[in-house]
Amino acid sequence: MAISAHSANEETFTHDVLNAPIPVLVHFWAPWCGLCRMIEPLLAKLAAEWGGQLRLISVNADENLKLANAYQLKTLPTLVLFDGGVALHRLERFHSTDDLRLALGDLHIALERLTMSCML
Repeated sequence: MAISAHSANEETFTHDVLNAPIPVLVHFWAPWCGLCRMIEPLLAKLAAEWGGQLRLISVNADENLKLANAYQLKTLPTLVLFDGGVALHRLERFHSTDDLRLALGDLHIALERLTMSCML
C-alpha cells in the first residue's frame, strides 16, 4: 500500500489495534479493489491531520480471512474506528471518493467527540 499506514495481520491485530493506547482507524482493503487504492491519499491526509492522536492501520482482507469474517466485511473498502479495543464507528459501502469524503466528515465528528470525552 502506498499510504504511510502500518499493516496488521491476524497475528498482530490484537497488539496493533485492540491494545493500542490511541484510537486506531483500520482500513480493510484488497489489491483488486480500485476504490481502496483511490482513497489512500484521503486516509493519509486524515491521519496526518490527527497526528499522534490517531493511528492508521491497513489490513489486507484477502490475506486475513479470519479478521474479515470476525468484522463481517461485506464490501471493500471498509473503515473501522477502534478505541480501547472497541469498534466505535464503521464506514462502508462507498461507491466513490465523494462518498468517502462525506463519511470522513462523520469520522471527524466521532474523533472530536472521542477526544473530548478523554479530556473529561
